[in-house]
Amino acid sequence: MTTDNLPPLRDVIAKYDLAAKKSLGQHFLLDLNLTGRVARAAGDLSQCTVIEIGPGPGGLTRALLSEGAKKVIAIERDRRPIAALQEIAAAYPGRLEIIEGDALEIDPASLCDGPRKIIANLPYNISTQLVLNWLNTITEYECLTLMFQKEVADRLAAAPRTKDYGRLSVLTQWLCDVRINFNIKPTAFTPPPKVMSSVATLIPRAQPLVDIEQSKLERVTQAAFGQRRKMLRASLKTLGVNGEELALKAGLEPTKRAEELSVEDFCALVKALAP
Repeated sequence: MTTDNLPPLRDVIAKYDLAAKKSLGQHFLLDLNLTGRVARAAGDLSQCTVIEIGPGPGGLTRALLSEGAKKVIAIERDRRPIAALQEIAAAYPGRLEIIEGDALEIDPASLCDGPRKIIANLPYNISTQLVLNWLNTITEYECLTLMFQKEVADRLAAAPRTKDYGRLSVLTQWLCDVRINFNIKPTAFTPPPKVMSSVATLIPRAQPLVDIEQSKLERVTQAAFGQRRKMLRASLKTLGVNGEELALKAGLEPTKRAEELSVEDFCALVKALAP
C-alpha cells in the first residue's frame, strides 16, 4: 500500500482489467518515483488547478495530488478506469474531478478558473494535435508539462538547421519557451512503447515573439515546410505570390530553405505578406 492507502497500480490494473489499448495510444507509467518527478517538473502546484489528460489507472493523478495540487481535473475518454479514478477521488476528498470525454473536443481552459496548468502523459497518437489546439489559447495557462514520444518533444524544442526543426517548432516557439526536462526509457511503461519518451515544459510568453496573426504564420509555415527541400522562391509560390519577391521584401535570401529560417524570419515573411 502507498502512503495514501491506495493499492499498488498493478493491483488496480488487474482489479479493473485495465490493459492498455493501442487504439487509444495508452502507455501507463506505473513507477511512482517517475510520476512524482513529472509532477515536480511543473513547479508549485498548490495555488493552481491542474488539468490532466488521459489519466488511465491514475499513476500521475496520484503524484499530482500527493505533490500538493490544489485541484486536479482529469479528462479520460476510456470508460474503464473511471471507477479506479473514483477511488483516488475518495482518498483526496474535494480535490479530484473526473470528466469522461475526448480531450480533442474539450477546451481545458473552460473547465475552471485560473491559474491553471496542464500536466499529462499524453496519448501518443493525438499528442501533436492536442498541443496545436492548446496553442490557440496558450496564455490561459501558467505552463504545460507534457510527456511525449521523444521525437515530438525534440521537434517542439528544435533549433533551425537541425533535422527536427519544422512547422511545429516555429508555431510553438513563437508563443512559448520550450524546455526539455528529462527522458524516460520505454521499460518504465506498461506496455513499453517502441521509442524513448521525453517530458517537456511549455511556458507561454506574455506576448508572442512578434505581433502577427497566427493564421498567417500557420499558412506561411505550411507553405515553406510543405516543400522543405525547395528554396523559398519556389516553396512560397503556394501562397499565391511571387516567392522571390516575398523573401526579398522580408529581408531574406530567396535561395534559403525553410529549415534555415529562425522563428523571427518566419514572422518577417508574415509581415511582408500583403493582407
